[in-house]
Amino acid sequence: MAGFYLCRNDEGATERLAAARAQFARHGFAAPTDFATPHHVGFHVPFIHGGPAGFLQRGDDFVAVAGTLVFDGKLGTPALAALLDAFELPFTDWERLRGHFALLVRKAGRTALLTDFFGAFQLFHDRRFEVVSTSFLATAGSVPRLTWAKQGVYEFAFNVFPVGDDTVFEEVRRLGPEAQIELGAQVVRHPVAKPLPAATTDMPLDTRIDRMAARLREEADPYVAEWGDRMQCPLSGGLDSRLALALLRDRGVKPHVYVYGRPGMEDVEIARAVGAAEGFEVELFQKAAWRDIGPEDYAEQVERNFHETDALVTDGGLFDNGGNAHARHARQLGGQLAVSGGCGEVFRNFFYLPDRPLRARDVAEAFFARFTTTDTSDAFDAREFLGAIEAKALAALGLPPDMRAPLPRALIEQLYPRLRCRAFFGRELSLVGRQGGYFMPFFDRAVVEEALTLPMALKNLGRFEAALLTRLDPRLASRPSAYGHAFDQPPTRDHILSEMSTRSRPIWMRRHSYALRRRIGPLTDEHGGLLSPIYLGRVLDLHFPHMQRFFAMDSVADSGLYRRIATLEYLGQQVEGRLRDNA
Repeated sequence: MAGFYLCRNDEGATERLAAARAQFARHGFAAPTDFATPHHVGFHVPFIHGGPAGFLQRGDDFVAVAGTLVFDGKLGTPALAALLDAFELPFTDWERLRGHFALLVRKAGRTALLTDFFGAFQLFHDRRFEVVSTSFLATAGSVPRLTWAKQGVYEFAFNVFPVGDDTVFEEVRRLGPEAQIELGAQVVRHPVAKPLPAATTDMPLDTRIDRMAARLREEADPYVAEWGDRMQCPLSGGLDSRLALALLRDRGVKPHVYVYGRPGMEDVEIARAVGAAEGFEVELFQKAAWRDIGPEDYAEQVERNFHETDALVTDGGLFDNGGNAHARHARQLGGQLAVSGGCGEVFRNFFYLPDRPLRARDVAEAFFARFTTTDTSDAFDAREFLGAIEAKALAALGLPPDMRAPLPRALIEQLYPRLRCRAFFGRELSLVGRQGGYFMPFFDRAVVEEALTLPMALKNLGRFEAALLTRLDPRLASRPSAYGHAFDQPPTRDHILSEMSTRSRPIWMRRHSYALRRRIGPLTDEHGGLLSPIYLGRVLDLHFPHMQRFFAMDSVADSGLYRRIATLEYLGQQVEGRLRDNA
């Protein structure tokens, strides 16, 4: 359940396979298991730190999984065997199949590729499906020529990772959730409908809480049976990590609890206080203090980070001291299960938009316009950029790209799991999920379905999520939080005013919020990194020859943006012998 690669079995297959095996070794994987079909050859690799089996072969039939897959409440070999028995193409029985994964199935002479319900676990391919892999670098390495994808480059830089099926290269795509691929002499695309609730429902709050708690318990139980207490769970001052911990405690699990940061930070002190009050230890891990690294050791560390994170890391883990990598590995050493509160905002008003019909363009402008044109070259067109995101948002909802009419507010809510979570948490799932088991309960189809029926009044101010937390674990809910109140208490006046100030802000004003903040002064983020010229100059041409066609580097005064642009520049250096000039 960690990764796979396959390519068409033609005259170049031997060379592509050798290069891919070398790339997977640089990712940190052990020796692969080879497989073949009449038209393709490839291999599967297991979890880096161990865990349930991810490959099963019976005669000519086989199943290869990357990520964490649950079928009929089972994991590992029992799950793969049951899945192979039941599998038909296209696959539609999502009540039986859960988790976050990329899946390759060979059965009865047919070969199928598919992803989890939301297409979160990333499966890369070239445009003709001659090459398919869970590794971005292995896929890009098998394509003879590469071209920067302007939209993908800007989305990665401004919003952390491209939405939809894009990557930063035109020739490398991601398999979306709306289709399953049959690989043979020809490639056949099987459309798959995945409807979600498009309207809220009216029911008593206690009934809602009972239904959601039951769904979460059903999600957790296979993981509890497989891992028991061998779980690592984060804790901060917010709602989502505390709800994840509450779910584990409700199922009788005593996980290892940790917090990232440094002494004195609000999240750190709240997590420690909760742990002290509840009688469990909270490990504090300070990534920036993991080790001192001098400029002379920087290039080696960056190269190692680059291959471990498959080039497109979403946090500070490329240009750091190795602390991010150490933290990721620590969560799954010895085959432990990493748990995440990711996508918990499905219970809340993530986009902070008013409760009325809205256009897809409104979402694009309110949330994805994190740019100022002073940072960009003449290649950037703001209307074109936001228009492309609008089109992807409509596609995610199964609507035509020319739809301009306002959409029901409940339908707009689907853009959080279908668009935002797929891009942002999908990258996290794909990187952490190659090392070992990963459990992100709030991004499961059944949980998302239930959450999409919540009226906005229950989502605002986290009212429903706080009530759900209180039901699952009243003691955890009673502890202090970063919101200024315990979660079993009503929101404070400051919390109410803070959220209302964003929800009531006009879309046109939110469209310009980032640019206005940048006019006030430089911005920094929590991910840091060793970005000073004495370090970065060891691994990059600081004139940014690849990225200067897209950005005005002398104007960039946002450390997170600068770091992501540097990430793309470093990637460009690694593949520049195959890059087409698209200036």
